[in-house]
Amino acid sequence: MLLTVDAVTKTYPGDTGPLTVLDAVSLSLSAGESLALMGESGSGKSTLLHLVGGLDTADAGTITLNGTVITGLDDRALAELRRTQIGVVFQQFNLIPSLTVVQNLAFHARLAGRLDETWVNTVSERLGLTTVGARYPEQLSGGQQQRVAIGRAIAAKPALLLADEPTGNLDEDTADTVMSLLVDLTKEANTGLLVVTHSQARAAALDRHLTLSKGSLA
Repeated sequence: MLLTVDAVTKTYPGDTGPLTVLDAVSLSLSAGESLALMGESGSGKSTLLHLVGGLDTADAGTITLNGTVITGLDDRALAELRRTQIGVVFQQFNLIPSLTVVQNLAFHARLAGRLDETWVNTVSERLGLTTVGARYPEQLSGGQQQRVAIGRAIAAKPALLLADEPTGNLDEDTADTVMSLLVDLTKEANTGLLVVTHSQARAAALDRHLTLSKGSLA
């Protein structure tokens, strides 16, 4: 099993006492498998994604990635984990404006120390970016920028890719295409894919879906 989340709980301070955002949540994900995490705003979806990505710490429970228990790791170890094993795609593209499309695509792979030019070229071609490789982010449409963000994440062949509403800024047709490409490329790379989405249509493109409601899996 690539990812195991076991009885994870997360609380934040509230006006009237601790607010439980996640309450003993458990799930698992295999390599090459895709999972949609659904639920209303405030249900804890993004919080869970941040915990899995090592961007926040759980109050209780364990998260295991590729055989390593990441809950309890120090900041340096978590940073190394994010650099080498985790790819992230957010609703905001977060491209580096001073780098071209080709340079953005290769950026994470270089940081991870496993740049494969052939794979980067394959990703670029599959995402329809070969004709815009010399352009800068500001010269791209929103859909093109999101494709670059996806390509940058998958070019490093991470063990796990996390995506938080990755098509939220796109029109329906473009969103369908981008989500399909994301699923196909992660399967090809044998990368586990965990996507936060509120869209039933987007979730339908993935292998499985789970729904969070008031901090628990429904």
